[in-house]
Amino acid sequence: MNKMTLNPGEARSAGDSAAEIFEADGDNPPAFVADESYEFLGDEVLPAERWTSRAFHDLEIEHMWKKVWQMACREEQIPEVGDHIVYEIGDYSFIVMRSGEDEIKAFKNACLHRGTQLRPTGSEGHLEQIRCPFHGWTWNVSGSLKEIPCRWDFPHVKDEAYSLPEVKVGTWDGFVFINMDPDCESLEDYLGILPDHFQRWPNKDRFMTANVRKPLNCNWKVALEAFLEAYHVVETHPQAIPFTGDSNTKYDLWGDKISRLLTPSGVPSPHMETPPSQDELNEMLMYGAGTEARAEVAPLEPGETPRSRLSAALKQAMKDGFGADLSHLSITEIVDSTEYFLFPNFCPWLTPALPLVYRFLPKGNDPDWCWMDVMLLHPVPDNGPRPDPAPFRELAADEPFTDAPELNLISPVFEQDVSNMPWIQKGLKATERGVTLGNYQEARIRQFHQTLDKYLERGAAGA
Repeated sequence: MNKMTLNPGEARSAGDSAAEIFEADGDNPPAFVADESYEFLGDEVLPAERWTSRAFHDLEIEHMWKKVWQMACREEQIPEVGDHIVYEIGDYSFIVMRSGEDEIKAFKNACLHRGTQLRPTGSEGHLEQIRCPFHGWTWNVSGSLKEIPCRWDFPHVKDEAYSLPEVKVGTWDGFVFINMDPDCESLEDYLGILPDHFQRWPNKDRFMTANVRKPLNCNWKVALEAFLEAYHVVETHPQAIPFTGDSNTKYDLWGDKISRLLTPSGVPSPHMETPPSQDELNEMLMYGAGTEARAEVAPLEPGETPRSRLSAALKQAMKDGFGADLSHLSITEIVDSTEYFLFPNFCPWLTPALPLVYRFLPKGNDPDWCWMDVMLLHPVPDNGPRPDPAPFRELAADEPFTDAPELNLISPVFEQDVSNMPWIQKGLKATERGVTLGNYQEARIRQFHQTLDKYLERGAAGA
């Protein structure tokens, strides 16, 4: 099609498309990987107040966060009855607890006597009972009332009316979700296509090898949006362009709540003016082989490609390191950066090469600060016991991600990403134009904002 006749959203980068790269791989990836699901969503400028205004933050809390399914923790973080974590969003606090062998509940984190927070912010661990630190009112891990000191003074308190209030809980693929809306749609419906797409590389068969949190001096949406597109790679991660098809990334949208990016690896960026050097190719192959010794990288064999070599190396690394057989996965499923997004803040990756999960949350009620949570989920060994999950690590604002060695090779990349974010937040307060998005490469961001608007409009209408 002549460029002059392209409709908005139809333009694509030079270089091989994802479909052409898959065809060259020659191993027939599953249909859901190759499926194209994109539509042009408009090109209107978005006002900067969406990221800077306290009033807009308050609307999000009231009309969006109180209505959506949000990932609170992994099941492996609360494996035994009485195990719990505290999950918070804005002023709302919940005790997410294993209340039975096959039961997880989320209790509102407030005593029914004088309102004291029952468990401190950030707490986790094991409880035999839930006891208020102020006067000692006590509940069973099931949420039923157990004890009131000086019970004689409370004849008006009926046990059946004083169980801890709960919110909705659902689980999927090893993750625990909560929803504050008693009339919400089921988690199964909310998840849409995700369960089907993750069947071949299920999260329930992974365990946390990293669980890291860091506060960032920006709005939670600024942080989230940086990870919804690969448009920034050429400027922010220039070291990656010899072996990352950044502007050849495939973007897919499903309905209001789900999207995907798939960035090809083992191919040079279209931004490169010359083919990658042998040293640059070696760097990519060494990453896959898990070695730093250039001498250990053998030349490609006839018929072998960087992508097939990288795939084989990563499969072997997973077998050697975790005892996991991933021979059933295609090259793209192994090597390409495939990140899904579930509204409003949950980003699970499909790829064993980068087995990441992101979550982004407002930090308290300050629109200028947020939490970025990063998990690494590696395969549970095919034989032997399930390893314990990595301990939680909270970095200070001035501590780099490189201070979390469990993040391994990805931590310097995170540092490149987050270095931009305070400047984005400051710039948004100074701009008069607002935010202009690309039609294709930033379509996931526009989908996100349109869905957010739908929640806010329904809330304003009292729906």
